[in-house]
Amino acid sequence: MNHLVITGGGGDLAKAIISAFTSSEWEIAAPSHSELDVTDRSAINRFFESRPVDLLICAAGMTMDGSLHTTKESTWDNVLAVNFQGAADCATSAINRMIDRRTGHIVFISSYSAIHPPAGQVAYATAKASLLGLTDSLACRYGAHGIRVNSILPGFLETRMTRVVSEKRQAEVLAQHHLGRYNTLAAVADFIRFLHESLPHTSGQTFQLDSRVP
Repeated sequence: MNHLVITGGGGDLAKAIISAFTSSEWEIAAPSHSELDVTDRSAINRFFESRPVDLLICAAGMTMDGSLHTTKESTWDNVLAVNFQGAADCATSAINRMIDRRTGHIVFISSYSAIHPPAGQVAYATAKASLLGLTDSLACRYGAHGIRVNSILPGFLETRMTRVVSEKRQAEVLAQHHLGRYNTLAAVADFIRFLHESLPHTSGQTFQLDSRVP
């Protein structure tokens, strides 16, 4: 039996990943925010304390957009706590379990904003960019223990989180795509399963999955 943990289990992407991994081979834990607050380090440690983890997907996230001069300190704290520090703390706890088994895989859900940050998304872009540095660092540090670490840039997805984006902004984003269409939740989920099961020698990599201009 393989063991999968997905943070942010109440989100649309997490639900698609659950569908992609649903089989007799996988035991899936996908805690929602109410079941696992990724900003609570003690709760994270308790959650992973006696839980085997073969694959951890850090999908918990939030956006609070604003430019540098208008972003409050509390906004920085909240966005970084969920998108970066929460992922780092979950990875730390999972790695402690993976080291004993000398195997494991961590996938961070980053964002296109990490490499091409739009105006007015300073905190979110910073947090998601930090995950790319974390990916490289952890892959280098724990590769000798058989642990892989990769990041995914899913692209603009039609989810509850993006429904608040104006039609004008959505049109601008779509115009940046070579294929003239968005990526889908199912395609992202299928890629993650492919990455885990069919690319066992791949680590320290960042994968951009849509057709947006690089």
